[in-house]
Amino acid sequence: MSELLSKAEELDAADPLAELRHRFVLDDTVYLDGNSLGALPAVVPDRIADVVRRQWGELRIRSWEESGWWTAPERIGDRIAPLVGAAPGRIVVGDSTSVNVFKALVAAVRMARARAAGGTARDEIVVDATTFPTDGYIARSAARMTGCTLRPVTPAEVPGALTDRTAVVLLNHVDYRTGRLHDLPGLTAAVHGAGAYAVWDLCHSAGALPVGLDEHGVDLAVGCTYKYLNGGPGSPAYLYVRQDLQPRFDSPLPGWNSHAEPFGMSPDYTPAAGAPRARVGTPDILSMLALEAALDVWDGVPVEAVRTKSLALTDFFLECVTAYVPDGRVESLTPAAHAERGSQVALRCTSADAGDVMRRLVASGVVGDFRRPDVLRFGFAPLYVGFGDTERAARVLAEVLVT
Repeated sequence: MSELLSKAEELDAADPLAELRHRFVLDDTVYLDGNSLGALPAVVPDRIADVVRRQWGELRIRSWEESGWWTAPERIGDRIAPLVGAAPGRIVVGDSTSVNVFKALVAAVRMARARAAGGTARDEIVVDATTFPTDGYIARSAARMTGCTLRPVTPAEVPGALTDRTAVVLLNHVDYRTGRLHDLPGLTAAVHGAGAYAVWDLCHSAGALPVGLDEHGVDLAVGCTYKYLNGGPGSPAYLYVRQDLQPRFDSPLPGWNSHAEPFGMSPDYTPAAGAPRARVGTPDILSMLALEAALDVWDGVPVEAVRTKSLALTDFFLECVTAYVPDGRVESLTPAAHAERGSQVALRCTSADAGDVMRRLVASGVVGDFRRPDVLRFGFAPLYVGFGDTERAARVLAEVLVT
């Protein structure tokens, strides 16, 4: 045990991102649930107090222009862009992940059919069979509304499942249960080879590892901002539209905020140019500006350094679990290979009630989360999780399992 404690201290001392921890509001708890809700950035409370007291309380409606409320969805999108490998003007912030998945899928079906006019019908939506449930629900509804069939397959089965009838494929970059990282470049290329569009869900990868949306030619992508981006509970999601697709992006939810002349109040709809055509209604300003403040913690932080630390943290956690936890008590579901691992470790609890184990962990100051029926998830947010936290989490897990 003392050997791993010493190793943790050495790793923390050499960590180039260690000083970022002070940018967050933290206590003595080991917080390994940033893959569900990121920690509070220290700048957010004062910034939101200003939004409420001055911008809303004093300027009132003038803040739409004077405080930049109206342009917030694109402005904040441009701040998220470098974290997912996108150039400015390709991301708009607003709505929930679910709403953005719906917009992306239906728009992709419409674009696929327009491109295939006169040819084979594009009447199939392929969806990750292991996806987060909401994505599956939305995909099923989108298929029903567009007259498509829905074909659930695992990511590994996608290349063999594609046909000339496939319109769009919806995939998760990182599996929310296991932390498995899927091959975004390879799968996107396979989808394009079949003449279809690729929609990626980045909820468990944005802010934890490089994504490369522009580099890999991703068509559409969605993601939440309350996990590794630390935007706060219920913070708005975002939608990425590849630049050359923007003129053809046909949103199924045309709202006044995406109109070319939103204050013209015309009964006829003309979509705005660029990413703003993915907007719908009035932006949720309070949560949006909390997100904007939260993104300050990323100033000067390269995503590549975050990825390096993420892999080191998860490697070290698995090393400590192996050393501390008696054989047969847990089984790792997270791939050992770095190329297949996100920023979480999922352990199947084989010797005790996993829900009870997690409750005892939380009571002992180690916060992860539990997924039915038997999975313990530990998310490693490199901006504020250290190697000492990691060693302590594994040690407490062993104590809980033994007792």
